[in-house]
Amino acid sequence: MWPVETIVCGSVLLAGLTALTVMDVRTMRLPDWLTLPLIPAGLLAAWWLGDPLLWHLAGAIIGYAGLVALELAYRAVRGRDGLGRGDAKLLAVGGAWCGAALLPVILLFASMTGLIWILALKLAGREIGAGTAIPFGPFLAAGIAAAWIVLRAGLWV
Repeated sequence: MWPVETIVCGSVLLAGLTALTVMDVRTMRLPDWLTLPLIPAGLLAAWWLGDPLLWHLAGAIIGYAGLVALELAYRAVRGRDGLGRGDAKLLAVGGAWCGAALLPVILLFASMTGLIWILALKLAGREIGAGTAIPFGPFLAAGIAAAWIVLRAGLWV
C-alpha cells in the first residue's frame, strides 16, 4: 500500500493527465491553462515525496527542450508541423513528475502505444497517411502515468 502522500500526488497527476487527454482528443490542443500548472505541481510533489528536486527540474527542462528541438527539426526537414508545442510542455510535465532519467521511458511508451493505435486504425480500415493528424498528448499522458507508477513502486533505480 502506498503512503497517503503518494496517493494524493498520484490523484493530482492522473486528474490532470485525464483532462489533457480528453482535451487533446477533442480539440488537438493541449491548453497551457491545463498543462503549465502540472509542472510546478510535479516539482512540489517531488519535494513532498523526498525525491531530488534538481533531478525533476532538469527533467522538465530537458523534456521541453528536447521536444521543441524535435519539432523544429521536423519542420525544417518536412516544411510543416509534426509536433505541437503543447506536446513539449506535456513532456516537461513528465520530467517534473518523473525526473530526467525516465524521459526516455515516457517517450518510448508514448511512441509504442501511438504506433499500436495507428496500426489498429489501419487494420480497422481507416485511411492513414503522412498528413493524417493524430493527437500525441494521450500517448504522452499514458507514458507519464506508467513511468510515475514505475517510479513510485520502486521499480526504477
